[in-house]
Order: sequence, then C-alpha cells, then structure tokens
Amino acid sequence: MTTAGAVKLRAELHELKAKARPRIIAAIAEARAHGDLKENAEYHAAREQQSFTEGRIAEIEAKLANAQIIDVTALPVSDKVVFGATMVLTEEDSAEEKRYQIVGEDEASIREGKISFNSPIARALIGKSVGDIVDIQTPGGIKTYEIIEVHYL
Repeated sequence: MTTAGAVKLRAELHELKAKARPRIIAAIAEARAHGDLKENAEYHAAREQQSFTEGRIAEIEAKLANAQIIDVTALPVSDKVVFGATMVLTEEDSAEEKRYQIVGEDEASIREGKISFNSPIARALIGKSVGDIVDIQTPGGIKTYEIIEVHYL
C-alpha cells in the first residue's frame, strides 16, 4: 500500500478507537440501565454496532501489520510504470486522456483515478514505459492506450 493509504487507514483506526468505541460503550451502558435485555432493541442495536466496530478495528490492525508500505516519492525516478506511479494515458481511438495511479486494493477508487494493482488495467501497464502502446481488455472490448507520462508523486 502507498504511504497515503496507510495514513488513511491509521486515521480511520484512530477514529474508531477514540470516538466510535467509547460512544458505543456508553450506548450499551444506557440501554442496560433500561432493564430487561431480552426485549431491549437499543441494547441489541448497540451490541451489533460494537461487533461491527471491533471487527473493523481488527481488520485494519491486521492490514497495517501485514502491509508493505511503499513511499512512491522515494522510488528511483524513471519512465517505467510501477506500483504507486501515476500515469497519463491516451486512448488511441478517441484521443481521450486518462490519469491513473496504481495503488493497493484498499485505496482503489476509480472516481479519484486510483486503480488497484490487481485490476486488468494496472496489470497491463506495470512494467511498461512512456511511449509504449498497450492493449487492455475492458468490459467494452479491447482498448488501445499510449503511455504519455509517468510520475512518482
């Protein structure tokens, strides 16, 4: 994962531990004070929320513990597409420019122009250089792109 992705996950983890967890504990305590727990919908909802939150905390901690964090700015600058690189592509048919950054699965967001290293586009681009022409299988058929620029931001 990229450094920015790790920062985002750490921020989410802090938010869950510092704010969500205490809020849920208080909600459970308040629901317990209402009496009979068997038919107490507030109690069951709070416990369900606690279960979800604890699961997400464990998931994030595991991801951060096992992640290989790559600082893109520390990579040797070249014109080759690698994990973390941002590239500008031009589609040959329409001359439309697209900008993508190859990131980890948790960071991927097509709206932000971030694609997972496991995506067909990323797999086709990794290892290629500026000026290379790449055929990529998309749901709409094979598209041909030329790599115009590669940046390590």
